[in-house]
This record gives sequence, C-alpha cells and structure tokens, in this order.
Amino acid sequence: MNRHEARKKALQIIFSIDIHEMQSIHEMEHLDEQVRKDAFLNLLVNGVINYKVEIDQIISEKLENWSLERIASVEKAILRIAVFEIRYVEDIPVSVSINEAIELANTFGDEKSGKFINGVLSRISD
Repeated sequence: MNRHEARKKALQIIFSIDIHEMQSIHEMEHLDEQVRKDAFLNLLVNGVINYKVEIDQIISEKLENWSLERIASVEKAILRIAVFEIRYVEDIPVSVSINEAIELANTFGDEKSGKFINGVLSRISD
C-alpha cells in the first residue's frame, strides 16, 4: 500500500476509533491482515492515538472562531493525521503533509473542507 492509500485508510480508522471511542487499532476486528501489517498506516494510527491530547491542543490553539468540538469528525481526523505528520514524522516534508490532508478533505469532506484544512494547517506549520 502506498502512503496516499495508507493515509486514506488511516483516516477511516481514526474516524471510526473516534466515533466508537476505541483506544487502539487492535480493537477493530474487521481489519484485514494487510492493514494490520502496514508500517506507515500503523505509524499514523498509533501516533494519532498516542499523541491525541498534544495534537488536539496544537489544533485548538490555531483555530479562529472555532472549537475542536465543533469540527466535523472527518475534518478532525484529517487534521489529527496531518498534525501528527508535521510534528512527529521527520521524513515527510510539511508541504506534502498539508497537500495530502487537503486532498483527503476534498475527497471525504464537503466543498469547504479543503480550504478549512489548508487554513488551519498553514497556521500550524508557521
């Protein structure tokens, strides 16, 4: 699985974990073995889970006229993945993380999601 596909799958997993209030990727019984063994996918999912408090604080500090609770679950999951990459994964350029997040937002969010994600991540990456 390439990194773009891993990000898409990570988004789905993190969204599901958040909605169902799970604590780990291992609680998701329906994941196939390929997903469980993908190193980058596991890095993203486990990283977001392990650093969720710090990631949410970073996001909250850069929101303008919004609170984290008001953000739709899809956008919140996208932001969490991107912030994890930006802050904790050194081999991925910030611009790649932001562009991938915008692409995910345009695919899975509504018509304004990409601009919203871009704005928040631009403030975080400054």
